[in-house]
Amino acid sequence: MISSQDEKLLAMLRTNARASVSDLARALDLSRSTVQSRMQKLEETGVIKGYSVEYGDAYLSSMVSAHVSIKVKQKLTTKTNIELKHIDAITELYAISGEYDLIAVVQAQSLEKLSHLLDDIGNLDGVERTTSSVILETKFKR
Repeated sequence: MISSQDEKLLAMLRTNARASVSDLARALDLSRSTVQSRMQKLEETGVIKGYSVEYGDAYLSSMVSAHVSIKVKQKLTTKTNIELKHIDAITELYAISGEYDLIAVVQAQSLEKLSHLLDDIGNLDGVERTTSSVILETKFKR
């Protein structure tokens, strides 16, 4: 269980993971050492796994994103997951319930590159079929 101060700290880091410890401490009305120790504890307990880059709007607007539902041959699930992990354009992969087994979030620099990427995914050993939905607009993201 994490404290309400830790929840506030996590929300601030989610907004800007590069915020300085001093800025975080000031905003939370805590000392720098307290914020540093809270961050270290959150990292050690696995609440914070790491820090990542969030793309800017200008860059993202030049990208084409899609959700790809993937039906996998059950005996080849592990092999297929490993092969999908090696495709850098796949930013997220989820196991799901229902008709399909997986949903991949993919990003490409053009519709043409997206088309080739979808072909690559569909041609993997173990993939039975795919269905794709191009993302037209992001309404919000947390």
